[in-house]
Amino acid sequence: MCAYNLRRSEAACVQNLGGGAGVLRRSHARGAAASWYIACDCTDGLFDGSGKAGTKLSETGFFDEMGADAAPREVYARLARWLQDTPPEVLASRRAQAELLFRRIGITFAVYGDKDAAERLIPFDIIPRLFARSEWSRLEQGLFQRVKALNMFLTDVYGKQEILAAGIVPRDLVLRNPGYRPEMAGFRAPHDVWVHIAGIDVIRVDDQDFYVLEDNARTPSGVSYMLENREAMLRLFPDLFMDHRVAPVDDYPDRLLTSLRSVAPHSAPSEPTVAVLTPGQYNSAYYEHSFLADKLGVELVEGSDLFVHDNIVFMRTTTGPKRVDVIYRRIDDEFLDPLAFKPDSVLGVPGLLAAYQAGNVTLANAVGTGVSDDKAIYTYMPEIIRFYTGEEPILKNVPTWRCREDEALAYVLDHLPELVVKEVNGSGGYGMLVGPHASKNAIAEFRAKLKHDPSNFIAQPTLSLSTCPVSVESGVAPRHVDLRPFVLSGANGMVSLTPGGLTRVAMKEGSLVVNSSQGGGTKDTWVIDDA
Repeated sequence: MCAYNLRRSEAACVQNLGGGAGVLRRSHARGAAASWYIACDCTDGLFDGSGKAGTKLSETGFFDEMGADAAPREVYARLARWLQDTPPEVLASRRAQAELLFRRIGITFAVYGDKDAAERLIPFDIIPRLFARSEWSRLEQGLFQRVKALNMFLTDVYGKQEILAAGIVPRDLVLRNPGYRPEMAGFRAPHDVWVHIAGIDVIRVDDQDFYVLEDNARTPSGVSYMLENREAMLRLFPDLFMDHRVAPVDDYPDRLLTSLRSVAPHSAPSEPTVAVLTPGQYNSAYYEHSFLADKLGVELVEGSDLFVHDNIVFMRTTTGPKRVDVIYRRIDDEFLDPLAFKPDSVLGVPGLLAAYQAGNVTLANAVGTGVSDDKAIYTYMPEIIRFYTGEEPILKNVPTWRCREDEALAYVLDHLPELVVKEVNGSGGYGMLVGPHASKNAIAEFRAKLKHDPSNFIAQPTLSLSTCPVSVESGVAPRHVDLRPFVLSGANGMVSLTPGGLTRVAMKEGSLVVNSSQGGGTKDTWVIDDA
């Protein structure tokens, strides 16, 4: 165990886990439950080194969500029986069908800088991840609390800055943050909603607790895969759905459209015009942009399709200009308006910020939300929640060292091979070091980066991400997972969460990196009504 001062006033203990992976193979036993895990080569535990009473730890030392012994967890009981009774060749056939289906639909993403694979399929696993309704309800409450605090934080830091005056969050960490937009100072977001669509990355380490890994408050992606994964599963495994009471996810587009229309300017008509703004077909998430516009029943537009006249945004159509009231933008702040941000941007709309600040159009998410999902700000989220809501956080933060603090930096430099180090503004699995799996050269490189610019990094213990069964060529094997639920916020306190979300899977054996850009895949996420 290692003790360290996380906030100088709080001590925390973390036990790091080692590498290694177990192998999960389908048992050929019929009828009675069988033992799933038969080989492993690591034994380290959870944050507290043991797990709580009743936690289903596999022999690998990770919490296995299906259950690591002869008795699967109750929510997985039917699925476990189905896996026992399904021949391996059937699973292999369904994997092939799933890949063919996704290729036909054209669900791809681009990897920037990868000249050998401009467009890829995200690997899809055919075994669903299951949550009981009762445990999902706990997660939902925590997510609502967190997103409410994020919106209140943004209203404050661009307004009265009471949290800065109180010394809860360092003033320089906010005002000098690359995600903070001085242009928005004094601006009040329509209906006080800044983060209309939040993607909160969540992990489990036992059967009781959820930890937030990071908050995505700018332009979170992945919801199209949540919807397409469900559609594929309905086609491939109708028998499984007959055997489970699975909450639907197909109402997400209706929820999103209702939420977006609710935050339209007061001058908008009773049925506001919504558009999805995309950087274009060369963006890595273009498929999702076009998919969402189609599902919402709204226009997919690029910057050149819009213009601003008298601080009102119009869309060019075959029948003439049409006013746009709400823009679900999938373009980063700095490219939105060449008159306000990057003058050489050809992706945005000249005058868009002025129209926004005049109250004639709503941008979702709002300009300037990046300051709230900065990884250094993340470390203050428990205090932010307490400050604005007066409540204790329902969801836990992962213990984190702020490398901008001398004591934390000294500890991180001494323990680099044990830790995960991330850039505070990094994303997609880039710009990070996973110490236990890093080479000596990579560790030395990060040591130099930390010494040169410590404020650009945070560090965390290597996480005991839970595992779920995954269908692979050799059978069924455990792989590490996380979850990105999508929380929608609208006017008058409207908040909703589709019961599902995007489960991301570290498809490589032993890997803890779930990002698609780093070889990760996805699987369908089922919320099951409790028996």
